[in-house]
Amino acid sequence: MAMLGYARTSTHDQVLGLREQVATLEDAGCDRVWSEHGSGTRDDRPELAALLGYARESDVVVVTALDRLGRSLSHLVAVVNDFSARGIGFKSLREGISTTDDAGVGMLTISIFGAVAQFEASLVESRTRQGLRRAAAEGRTGGRRPKLSPEQVQVARRLYQEGDHSVADIAAMLGGVGRSTIYRALEGTKRGDVVAAGT
Repeated sequence: MAMLGYARTSTHDQVLGLREQVATLEDAGCDRVWSEHGSGTRDDRPELAALLGYARESDVVVVTALDRLGRSLSHLVAVVNDFSARGIGFKSLREGISTTDDAGVGMLTISIFGAVAQFEASLVESRTRQGLRRAAAEGRTGGRRPKLSPEQVQVARRLYQEGDHSVADIAAMLGGVGRSTIYRALEGTKRGDVVAAGT
């Protein structure tokens, strides 16, 4: 069995923090420590990948804190569950969590984290569905809210067809929207025989 440490800091100016993590992991008995700089949200963490490739059954991966390992709660749970499936233990020093404890409290804690992550995902999905239903009821089909209301689109078309205003003038009159917004509103609308893009 080997104790394998993993240390990470989020930015390149946290070298001291990284050294402190490495020292803490070594003091905790880690035989080897992988360390790197980089955001926890990034997928490309080569040192973590190297550790995962090195770890063998009965080894224990150790971090100073949970947020050093997972980029999110669901990712953390997935990584620790992968450890468990491979017979690899996990320990977080700050939170005092260990999946190798005899009572199984560590794995129970990770299971609770997994339930919380699933609950959060369900809430997001539910809120998204509610938002889409509300948008559909209001006549919107998703995406960003249109910059012009249907009434403003009709005004833009009428002004353009009258021939007395440029697209820039109309954009200014309708709250300073961009000319591209007006062009989209005027699709299929003609001023006489020609719609001049530069007007």
